[in-house]
Amino acid sequence: MLTPESRQLDFPSLSQRTYLNTAAEGIPPTAVGAALNEYFADKLLGMDGRIAHQAKWDALRQTAAELIGGLSATDIGLCSCSSEAYNLIALALRLRDGDEVVINDLDFPAGATPWLQAACPATVKVWRARDGALRIDDLLPLLSQRTRFVNTSWVSFFNGAVAPVSELVPAIRARCPALIGLDVTQALGRVPHVPTDVDVIVSSTHKWILGSHGGGIVAIPPQSRERWNIPAGGWFHLEDAFGDRRFERAVSRPGAVGFGVGMPNYPAVYAVNAALNYIRDVSVEAIAAAADPLATQVRERLGRLNVELLTPIAPAPLAGIVAFRHPASERIHAALHAQGIHVMMHAGRVRIAVHGYNTQADIDRFFEVLEPELA
Repeated sequence: MLTPESRQLDFPSLSQRTYLNTAAEGIPPTAVGAALNEYFADKLLGMDGRIAHQAKWDALRQTAAELIGGLSATDIGLCSCSSEAYNLIALALRLRDGDEVVINDLDFPAGATPWLQAACPATVKVWRARDGALRIDDLLPLLSQRTRFVNTSWVSFFNGAVAPVSELVPAIRARCPALIGLDVTQALGRVPHVPTDVDVIVSSTHKWILGSHGGGIVAIPPQSRERWNIPAGGWFHLEDAFGDRRFERAVSRPGAVGFGVGMPNYPAVYAVNAALNYIRDVSVEAIAAAADPLATQVRERLGRLNVELLTPIAPAPLAGIVAFRHPASERIHAALHAQGIHVMMHAGRVRIAVHGYNTQADIDRFFEVLEPELA
């Protein structure tokens, strides 16, 4: 990933293209493909394959805990995706009339829309960004003793803005009893030192950690375990799903394990475990050390061009995402794609994502095609 040799070995599909779209879809290393083949071999064993499946599930929880840091395997659960995780969070909160939820306008729909459904009785308050960034001063007037949940992404999918989590958590704790949710989808595997002083951490598995679809990591720090109980049917997450009283009551296990309401998606378990092992072995610190200067360069070079830079400018912290708008965004995107340069374009917004498998040549190639389109 960090040398020409390892990049070619682990990501052979990148040899013929410039891929700057990890914020949408990560490119899995070959180890993930091998893990999916391993799943198939174990599945051929029938019921006996469940022994291997369970071992891989246990390994995934341990590896995820190590990557996040400061947690144990019992603090990790797995859903089908981050959207499912947030809908289960909504169930667990048991919101009532008069309750309040705070979201922000830089968040992905998964973490914002459960509270906007007509069936949700809570009042939703929107923490709005200024100059592309979230500011604590704008959050404080939204908090009250009725605030039950505050959610934010650590890194915004929209423009790469990094939320001020170190300031946000104590500000909320000092003013209200709200639980705090943190979506790390656009940071896990790319940004070191995941904040764990929140109440629930959610991540997709097909982006920066380079895994497959079908996974949604949920981490519940120990101090918040007893505050989360998922009132959902199923069996995998229940205290005694097959006991004598199974048709009289259902009791969910508290904490992260409660988010796995049915049979785990074992193909995703194998794939995500392999991806996490790969990221852990390379190290997020090494990935950041290699990719941060490239992302910074993208922000600086775009800042000198005739575009509307959506990403906050320096000295605002930067992760792996830089975004801009331009009246000719569709033409620009088409020109880039025609040259084998992959970025995201949506509603006039062009988003560039820089990971550890990207190189200086990728950045130079991007600007080589982009700049004439802006002339």
